[in-house]
Amino acid sequence: MFHAILYQPLFNLLIWLYNVLPGADLGFAIIGISIVVKLAMWPLSHASLKSQKALQELQPKLETLKVQYKDDKEGLAKAMMQLYQAEKVNPLSSCLPLLIQIPILFALYAVLQDGLNAERLVNLYPFVHNPGSVNPYFLGFIDLGQPHLVMAVIAGILQFFQTKMLMARRPPAAVRKELGAKDEDMMAAMNKSMLYVMPVMTVVIGASLPGGLTLYWIVMNLLSIVQQFLAFRSIKPASPVSLPVAKE
Repeated sequence: MFHAILYQPLFNLLIWLYNVLPGADLGFAIIGISIVVKLAMWPLSHASLKSQKALQELQPKLETLKVQYKDDKEGLAKAMMQLYQAEKVNPLSSCLPLLIQIPILFALYAVLQDGLNAERLVNLYPFVHNPGSVNPYFLGFIDLGQPHLVMAVIAGILQFFQTKMLMARRPPAAVRKELGAKDEDMMAAMNKSMLYVMPVMTVVIGASLPGGLTLYWIVMNLLSIVQQFLAFRSIKPASPVSLPVAKE
């Protein structure tokens, strides 16, 4: 099922793009398939980003509720649901698109690995021309079948900016020790550590992968940065709703 539903269609799309784009350049085909996949997943990713940002904006109000209902778990759950409803935020909507994208990412990984292997061309549909072999060079001098350190570094730099856009802001220093701000401050500190860990991991992993996969990573990071900018710009700041009053 994985082969028929995900792998084979994506593999055929890669080879079709390789055939129709000028220059018979695998790099352009990889860029093309990255754009197609990103556009196909755009609505789900956009909804996920908006939900993440909206939840981030609600953190101060959520922490206030935790203080008010620190001894009433049932009351806290109800108050949080009221807040989500008032702000029209679904806390689960940021997770579902990510789960849907996981099998697609695995399929793309397999496709980009096999795209340089002439033996895999037997998986082509009858209407997709078999080029006989695939030229592994991008722009005539970058071998996409071999690891490429420079592209891995570029992917790491883009990962840094992408993660930075998602990073939560820490509470003001004056209130950082307050009970309601502790969890938010811890989350922001974790996000800050990820800001530096993720790019390093991207460079290390990218330097060990074929250049074709790293090129896909670069293009997807670029498109994700653009999408995050558009999504966050369209989100209005959380409105000042009235929080439920804690029971005496």
